[in-house]
Amino acid sequence: MPVKNKFAELFDQIKSWRHHLHENPELLYDTINTSAFVERKLQEFGCDKVIKGLGRTGVVGIINGKNLSSKKVIGLRADMDALPLQEKTNLNYSSKIPGVMHACGHDGHTAMLLGAAYYLAETRNFDGTAVVIFQPAEEGGGGAKEMIDDGLMEEFGIQEVYGMHNMPGLELGAFSIKEGDFFAAADTFSITVKGKGGHAAKPQETIDPVLISSNIVMALQSIASRNVSPIKNVVVSVCTFITDTDSFNVIPETVTLKGTVRTFEKEVRESARNKLMQISKSIAQSYGGSAEINYVTGYPVMKNSPIETEIVKGIAEDVSGKSVVDAEKIMGAEDFSFMLNSRKGAYILIGNGNSSSVHSPTYVFNDEVLPIGASFWAELIETRMRTNN
Repeated sequence: MPVKNKFAELFDQIKSWRHHLHENPELLYDTINTSAFVERKLQEFGCDKVIKGLGRTGVVGIINGKNLSSKKVIGLRADMDALPLQEKTNLNYSSKIPGVMHACGHDGHTAMLLGAAYYLAETRNFDGTAVVIFQPAEEGGGGAKEMIDDGLMEEFGIQEVYGMHNMPGLELGAFSIKEGDFFAAADTFSITVKGKGGHAAKPQETIDPVLISSNIVMALQSIASRNVSPIKNVVVSVCTFITDTDSFNVIPETVTLKGTVRTFEKEVRESARNKLMQISKSIAQSYGGSAEINYVTGYPVMKNSPIETEIVKGIAEDVSGKSVVDAEKIMGAEDFSFMLNSRKGAYILIGNGNSSSVHSPTYVFNDEVLPIGASFWAELIETRMRTNN
């Protein structure tokens, strides 16, 4: 079954929605204008209910099928927030907001789910209720958890929930998925190393926090190479190294290191945290300095439930006409993990073709994906809640 004809007809309209969203990106929970745009569209489509304010700025649309005898309720989720990046694409619809860009395709995700909502509200060829979920603050803000804490699953009786993300490098319109552990748990850390500053020509009179921090950065790599089994998954990355001076000849008082730890297994996660704190403090003390660590537990592992994974694989193959690619574990994180911890469901990747990677200032969401993704969402609802099934 190819892409539904309706989405070919709607292509220019869905594309215009994405371009509008791309020009007007918003960060984290500040998706005020984006949420208002989504709310307005859902009302225009004739959704039975449109609810705003879940998870601060989240929007939910309720679409009842022609028949409600099955009492089945399925949630479809799209993320809405952008990233703090300066765009370098030279598109004629580039971001109008300095330093903010849709560099992960959330504008495309929102547009695809809006397209599906348009179709489902018009046709209603299913038995049950579709809940379209537009979530803020996926990029580090935990918006999924806040929507759940505000009663998303219970208030609307959601029984299954599904998510989708574009994937650069995967063939345009193809799909990829993995049962079970899919995306990693993600924690963050900040290490403040304190020493004794002084003149760079008299290092013997100082306790050099740059030297201490450099040793900590190198030693933290031993967590993966020497403290965790080679067959386990763990990444420890120091991404920021900041001193309290910008001089060529001053040894600073403090250095701040910031980074992330990615894991899949609970014991590895705990071990990595403990080792990071032990290594940082002991190295700092051995040089006469000190290290203060702020370690924040972030998104959990995202796990696809088995039955629902097989269901969406079949639907994806019907829509794309291609075999679904078996994905490997991904060390990236995704706060849809909170939703999959709350309900059965699955998260699938859709090919963006040969493009720059996500979180790159040159990334471009491929508009040709829009009718394919929207058709997938519509087919998922109609298949899982088939009338007279």
